Amino acid sequence: MKSPSLTVKVRPLAGMGLASSLLSRTVLNQLEHLRHGLLRLQHGDVCQQFGDLTSPLKAEIHITDTAAWGLIAARGSIGAGEAYIHGYWHSPDLTAVIRLFVANMDVLDNIERGSLALFGQPVIKALHWFNRNTRSGSQRNIAAHYDLGNELFEQFLDPTMMYSAAMFTSPEQDLEQAQLHKLERICEKLDLQPEDHLLEIGTGWGSMALYAAIHRGCRVTTTTLSREQFAYTQRRIEQQGLQDRITLLLKDYRDLDGQFDKLVSIEMIEAVGHDFLPTYFRQCSRLLKNDGLMLLQAITIRDQRYEQARRSVDFIQRYIFPGGALPSMQRMLNVVTSDSDMNLLHMEDFGEHYARTLRLWHENFRRARGELERHGYDDYFYRLWEFYLCYCEGGFIERAIGTAQLLLAKPAARRKPLYDGSSAA
Repeated sequence: MKSPSLTVKVRPLAGMGLASSLLSRTVLNQLEHLRHGLLRLQHGDVCQQFGDLTSPLKAEIHITDTAAWGLIAARGSIGAGEAYIHGYWHSPDLTAVIRLFVANMDVLDNIERGSLALFGQPVIKALHWFNRNTRSGSQRNIAAHYDLGNELFEQFLDPTMMYSAAMFTSPEQDLEQAQLHKLERICEKLDLQPEDHLLEIGTGWGSMALYAAIHRGCRVTTTTLSREQFAYTQRRIEQQGLQDRITLLLKDYRDLDGQFDKLVSIEMIEAVGHDFLPTYFRQCSRLLKNDGLMLLQAITIRDQRYEQARRSVDFIQRYIFPGGALPSMQRMLNVVTSDSDMNLLHMEDFGEHYARTLRLWHENFRRARGELERHGYDDYFYRLWEFYLCYCEGGFIERAIGTAQLLLAKPAARRKPLYDGSSAA
């Protein structure tokens, strides 16, 4: 159904050739089907509006180069991201643009099912196939993102260096305190005791391992595939004098051995890949003692869109996380049931906290632009990561993606009850 309340005046952008005019018409025809939110589109001296004039969700796009039309028509959301990175369009509120198109997913789907987009998709999918998370593939994929340089992540993360959703307890709480609260919540859910040996799959920059060793007094074994993260975490462990409490490994999770009391994995499962989810959960179960507990923090995609996402390649997979794949909640629980002896003890969804986390990261990122340039991150890189941060924030606000903590229990696990995500008094 087309927007009924709008009269659209179509005039070509100055200097637009016939091909660009046809491509713009292809995109504009689809925009006429926007129903949720209001989009104001400026191209040349023409301003057009699409959607619901009364909607509180308003977004604005300024087209500055006709090359944008071809990229969007031929590559859908990936092309829109590419056009933004190249400076072919801009917006005073990029997150609002993302939110609007997430809210009108059918329009985006139609653009990506168009004849031009369908022509380009096999190439994108073929290239993505080489990013499969085999052992060697995982090493390459992790390096492509996490080895971009510790100085990059230091510019926008808080002092904890946590690169995952924070848990806020109030609107006034700052990011660092919210991240520390998240770490404490994880320790509470796992009921971590000084005599426990905790395994962490996905070290990050070492914050979880350090927190558990310092505040719970337990032993920790933690593993990463990122050489940059390994070196950074090794320095932190040495600075704290915790070499006797923390064992740091540069090792694929599939190659781990031993038996552990507790296991934690914070937003690492997104790097496992759809085909390897059974392997992942089987290995986690095998590494836990029969009375063990596992705390998994995961970014998830809606169950209803999981199969379509499996068959697709999006902007994040193409440019940010090669090999990345969001599981759905139902898919994870099905695999836990079929491929392990664990079951779900507790689940907490807090996707809205991730939207706020991303907004604060983006604010830090913007403030650090000059410092990033001094470290060699150019304007192209800046726009790429700006699009990435807003892309994710918009997805979380509109609940197209979510984040959750799952507490999984082995058959003999017995722990005191959880109340509101915390240990009982």
